[in-house]
Amino acid sequence: MMITRRATLLGLAAIGAGRSSLALASVATDQRFVVVILRGAMDGLAAVPPYGDPALAGLRAAITPAGPGQPDGMLDLGGFYGLHPSLVSLHAMYAAGELLPVHAIAGPYRVRSHFEAQDYMESGADHRMTSGWLNRVVAAMPRPGGKPDGEAVAVGVATPLLLRGPAPVGGYAPKGFAAPPPNFYMQVAALADGDRLIGPVLRQGMTERGYVASMADEAGRQYDFVALARAAGELLARPDGPRIAALEIDGWDTHVAQVARLTNVLKQLDTGLEAMKQALGPAWRQTAVLTMTEFGRTARVNGTNGTDHGTASVAFVLGGAVAGGRVLGTWPGLGSGKLLEDRDLAPTTDLRSVAKGLLRGHLGLDDAVLAQVFPDSAGASPISGLLRV
Repeated sequence: MMITRRATLLGLAAIGAGRSSLALASVATDQRFVVVILRGAMDGLAAVPPYGDPALAGLRAAITPAGPGQPDGMLDLGGFYGLHPSLVSLHAMYAAGELLPVHAIAGPYRVRSHFEAQDYMESGADHRMTSGWLNRVVAAMPRPGGKPDGEAVAVGVATPLLLRGPAPVGGYAPKGFAAPPPNFYMQVAALADGDRLIGPVLRQGMTERGYVASMADEAGRQYDFVALARAAGELLARPDGPRIAALEIDGWDTHVAQVARLTNVLKQLDTGLEAMKQALGPAWRQTAVLTMTEFGRTARVNGTNGTDHGTASVAFVLGGAVAGGRVLGTWPGLGSGKLLEDRDLAPTTDLRSVAKGLLRGHLGLDDAVLAQVFPDSAGASPISGLLRV
């Protein structure tokens, strides 16, 4: 069989989108609520560096951006915290009062396994459940005409646990959505290297498509997340469209060469959230977005200029309905004796408290419903003041 360069390029294009997913639900409200899952554990100390803490440089100078006002420096958030220089659009939202970072945040669990922590984060508990907390939100919302059909739809190859449960959820996978795991392209190329026909053609096709070894696991994600975020905004903006959405973007597990890897994925997050805002148009004023990650990363840089699994991280609350322009959370400090188990940023805010505050203030859920959405969470009181009055 003759394998042409064109065939190789088409094959690469067909599998070239990153792994993300989107889920939507129609509810009887004009308020829009979006959850973005950052799979892989985002380094909150890098996304929102506390440059005012004197212990920061001693722990991770090699991977911390330069200070505000310096070339490629972090973007200032008021004199103590900065924003990673890749987050230009989020910084503009902060200046407009539409971004509220919440630092030193974590769920109620203390595990460092991605699989367990993601399950707990999406369940909304400190144990695995068969339903996700956002599905329980959808189930509790009033339904137009009392009809449950068509209330939610998951866009992607699978429905995330966050949206599994009793509320009906449809499914939709946009063209070019599915993606291979990280480094898939390089693994295929390595397997084909010894073939005199396929090997050179595959290498040439990858080169012409821009897939090089250093970015093979990142190349498809930008189009995928940005396109899905824009699509979510367009759907949410429709008068008869859905009102609840969940998206996910991976690539946050930065054990090695964190600076380059985190820069890429933060740019994709930033570009995607801006695309969602633009697509929402006037409906942005009625929108609240919550980003969440399963846990943070170690305070100290490791031997491969990366970070390992930690505890507390950062959540971003953003949207036209958000009372932003400030950083929320009690700062635990990074100095001697202040790290959790002498390795992690200590958590001071419960992720469920932030989610509860948004669900109560933005979607009008009462305390009885919130107790069902987040079982055994009496100690995590809803945070007030997250939204514009």
